[in-house]
Order: sequence, then structure tokens, then C-alpha cells
Amino acid sequence: MDIALKDVTRENFEAVIALEVATSQRDYVADNLYSIAEASFHPTYHPRAIYCDGEVVGFLMYESFDHDDRPPAYNIFRLMVDRHHQGRGIGHRAMQCVLDEIRAQGPFERIAICYVPTNQVARDFYASLGFQETGLSEETGEVIAEIRG
Repeated sequence: MDIALKDVTRENFEAVIALEVATSQRDYVADNLYSIAEASFHPTYHPRAIYCDGEVVGFLMYESFDHDDRPPAYNIFRLMVDRHHQGRGIGHRAMQCVLDEIRAQGPFERIAICYVPTNQVARDFYASLGFQETGLSEETGEVIAEIRG
């Protein structure tokens, strides 16, 4: 199984926005069309199509924060795998790809993610990738977990 991250382009846009999560996951992730629109207004957002063996099967997005006196920080705030492709390890491999992509950009302060405290699947998933919980967001009440650079 070959997993790759690619830019969202005119050629894969329709495939990316057609992706759907399982009904039980809809409250946990924003719609891909909304995310792509949001990225068009934020130059620090990096929307990425997830490919498995050449087929668009998911979407993720992260943002970067540059600091004058420190290495950049990153937030991964969208990840979804189409409901027809879940349970095959694609999300885990895609997260490894994005972590590799970020690390390839050079030293970083942190890579952070957030998830709903009651989402045990997300908690276990991100912990398996090396994220450690650091607290709760005062704004959203979500758990914050980080990999420190």
C-alpha cells in the first residue's frame, strides 16, 4: 500500500470534496470543501490530499507558525479518511507522512493536534504516533497533544 500526500489541485479537487467520513464521525471533522475554502484565506494553511495507490482517499490540513526568534510551530487540525477506506491503516500512514513532511522542513518547536476529550479512538491513535497530551484548550475544551521538536 503506497500512501502519499499531494497538494489539492484543480485535478483532484472534485475527488477531495466528494470524500465522506462515517456517520458516527461527522461531529469530529469539518467538511473538506469548507477546509479548502478556509485555506484560500490563510497562507499558513497547508491542505493535502491523501492518496492510496494513486487514488484520493482522504484529506488533511496543517498550519505553520513562524517565529522570529524560535523554530516554527505546526498544528495539524484536519484529518479524514473516506468511510470506504477506513480500517486499513491509511490514516496512520498519512499522519506519518505529514510528520515526515514537517520534519523535512527543518527544526521545529512543536507539532500539535487537538481532539474531543471523549474521543478515545483519537486519543489512542495520536498517542501511537508519539503525541503527548499537554492540557485542554480554554477556547474549545479540546485536548491538546504535542510532539516537541
